[in-house]
Amino acid sequence: MGEIDIGQFVSSLVIYMVVWIFAVSAHEAAHAWMSLKYGDDTAYLLGRVTLNPIPHIDPIGTLLLPIIGFVIGYAPGGGVGVPLIMWGKPTPVNPLKWRKKDQANVMVSLAGIATNLIIAFTVSFILKILIWNGLFTSENITTGITAPLFALLTSTIILNVGLAVFNLLPFPPLDGSRALQSFLPASFEPLINILETYGFLILLILIQLGVINFLVSPIRNFLLYLLF
Repeated sequence: MGEIDIGQFVSSLVIYMVVWIFAVSAHEAAHAWMSLKYGDDTAYLLGRVTLNPIPHIDPIGTLLLPIIGFVIGYAPGGGVGVPLIMWGKPTPVNPLKWRKKDQANVMVSLAGIATNLIIAFTVSFILKILIWNGLFTSENITTGITAPLFALLTSTIILNVGLAVFNLLPFPPLDGSRALQSFLPASFEPLINILETYGFLILLILIQLGVINFLVSPIRNFLLYLLF
């Protein structure tokens, strides 16, 4: 890896993956929990109402692509034009079991986003308390035993905000599109079906073209500004 510090690289990768797996596990568990609250026990019976990451891990979307994305982004000059996205194992729901179906659809869809934002705001509050009490200073946030803890907390904020804002977008299969369906008239159903069929491909194209980054960056950066 040339001039890259292998020890720092491995440490950063471990922190990144721990934070990412926790964020996506909380996200999917929130979907499952909210669906249960509206009468659907499908995910609950599959053991998805849990922060244990094992039931929420998709080998490709949760492990392989994030590692590849991290390596490409970490390498000097890397990361140009590579459309990588990440995901957890989708939480199965049965809308036929829901009470108040339209309300349930919105609440279940947005539960993961809300959970990621709650985590980000909570960790930001903790981080600021630690800074105010002198645990973190400009001298020790990059060296010593406090550096990994600082990296863990800041990465938790950044990844959870990124995951929340990304899922707000109204493109299938993202949560924002599912929530939006409850507010659209029945005449939009054919369009929704087409988007559901080709949504993932469309999303990859939009990422490659920079459209997703254009939409996500202002909101993400504003939230991070508030939190940091």
